Amino acid sequence: MGTESSTLKVFNLKDVDYQEEAIVSRTVIDKDCGTITLFAFDKGQGLSEHTAPYDAFVNIIHGKAEIKISKKQYILCEGDMIIMPANKPHEVRALEPFKMLLVMIK
Repeated sequence: MGTESSTLKVFNLKDVDYQEEAIVSRTVIDKDCGTITLFAFDKGQGLSEHTAPYDAFVNIIHGKAEIKISKKQYILCEGDMIIMPANKPHEVRALEPFKMLLVMIK
């Protein structure tokens, strides 16, 4: 983790499939400087409020989600992007099945 060199790979943003009543993730890159992860959330699934020590960039690639940052609600749809600032409490909930690309910058 973090010290290995990257291997050339081709990814499709649809590489993560939905699973009933679950959240599925696939790590694309895991380096000391940050991570890139694909997520698929079934409707009603979510991540409870938490903080992260690094900025996080979220790009919705399918569906619709509610993201709360410091209790402020944002409804995001396919193509929308948002930055979740470091150390700010945030949570994610699927309003319908949705997929997101999460980029964490350390």
